[in-house]
Amino acid sequence: MGASGEQIQLGEAEVERLVAGLRRILAADELLLGREEVTPYECDGLTAYRQQPLAVALPAREEQVVEILRLCHGLGVPVVARGAGTGLSGGAMPVAQGIVLSLAKFMRILDIDPLARTARVQPGVRNLAISEAVAPYGFYYAPDPSSQIACTLGGNVAENSGGVHCLKYGLTVHNVLGLRVALVDGTVVEIGGTAPDSPGYDLLALMIGSEGMLGVVLEATVRLTPKPQLARVAMASFDDVVKAGNAVAEIIAAGIIPAGLEMMDKPATRAVEDFVHAGYDLEAEAILLAEADGTPEEVAEEMAAICAVLEKSGASSIRVSRDEAERLLFWAGRKAAFPAVGRITPDYLCMDGTIPRKHLAHVLTRIAELSREYGLRCANVFHAGDGNLHPLIMFDANRPGEIERATEYGGRILELSVEVGGTITGEHGVGIEKIVQMCAQFSPEELAAFRAVKAAFDPPGLLNPGKAVPTPRRCSEYRLTGSARQG
Repeated sequence: MGASGEQIQLGEAEVERLVAGLRRILAADELLLGREEVTPYECDGLTAYRQQPLAVALPAREEQVVEILRLCHGLGVPVVARGAGTGLSGGAMPVAQGIVLSLAKFMRILDIDPLARTARVQPGVRNLAISEAVAPYGFYYAPDPSSQIACTLGGNVAENSGGVHCLKYGLTVHNVLGLRVALVDGTVVEIGGTAPDSPGYDLLALMIGSEGMLGVVLEATVRLTPKPQLARVAMASFDDVVKAGNAVAEIIAAGIIPAGLEMMDKPATRAVEDFVHAGYDLEAEAILLAEADGTPEEVAEEMAAICAVLEKSGASSIRVSRDEAERLLFWAGRKAAFPAVGRITPDYLCMDGTIPRKHLAHVLTRIAELSREYGLRCANVFHAGDGNLHPLIMFDANRPGEIERATEYGGRILELSVEVGGTITGEHGVGIEKIVQMCAQFSPEELAAFRAVKAAFDPPGLLNPGKAVPTPRRCSEYRLTGSARQG
């Protein structure tokens, strides 16, 4: 689709020129053209939506990326940048008349500066690889998505990813200092930097979370965080999800900002325990994981305060990790929630609404009611500290009507998030999954401003077209029905 949302159509001659140009730029093993070769790139982690591209480019050098963008810009060919494909909103799904630009070969950590506490990396570097590389210097990279073993920094930038420690240490936007970006016509620009402030508009914050619609990340300079001397996790069991939800609000209200504050309900903990054997309480209706880190004295004081609030909030039992191995095991269970649920259902949708913490209990209750209404199981996993919900709606795509019911159920959850003063996404992005709910979140005037930003960076609308920002027509259809059921 172009900037106006119209579908881009390429003639046979343009396709031939595209392929010839790509062959000139790339080596034989850097270009995939056959149906069998491009099929692995037809979707990201949201497998319910698939589309094969014309070609997949696998450049290894910046100059190749620039030449590919210039070629596609000249021919009017859409480009979808892709990292590891772990995204969950369809943000890396190809378009039929376009190419996939994979940054998978950009895997170098270019520089580590322990004094400045920064690292400069290429977009294909795995999230966890940064922490592994800087560990000898006593640092780590704070944003830690559950997919950190596989997801890449370029994708993290595109989606503004978070993780279980985002409550205290922030999202990607709080931990990236500068970007080197290729624009749609191949122009390379530097945004941000290591100085305390940069002159002009804050384009860095604009680029982070823009889902590959404004530019292609070539390098990123990230902030490194000193490893704490000690960390401990309290695992609290609750006999009621409402009590657990209220406990989250009470912890924050007490002025405590844990390093991590996560929640799982019984369906999630049972799936996880069978998979990871983390020692979770299988009888609890919900569990909370709350982490304190810092010096031993700070951890002892904060953990005592956390446990006091948990007890007052009705926790039926509280276990505090005895050592680092047990702490990591508690978190391993939480981070394995998505694959664990994948073991017990043929398919699932992972929602990503974010709500004010005070409404957690109400929203949890409503999600359970919707589960019964749609006849579909739902396991709930939350970045509870910042109200980021991850309901996992289970279904079987082989059963007629189930994917439609699951999609509608998910849309209702996102609309519920907006109703209570929240937003439709916290860290997974909009992509194609939530594009209809953008019409519930934003007014026509706000969406027009988003389109204007897109047009300023990408006038022909070639970078990741058809994602994140809906067309006026789509929103008109949505508002006529007043629900996601038209989505």
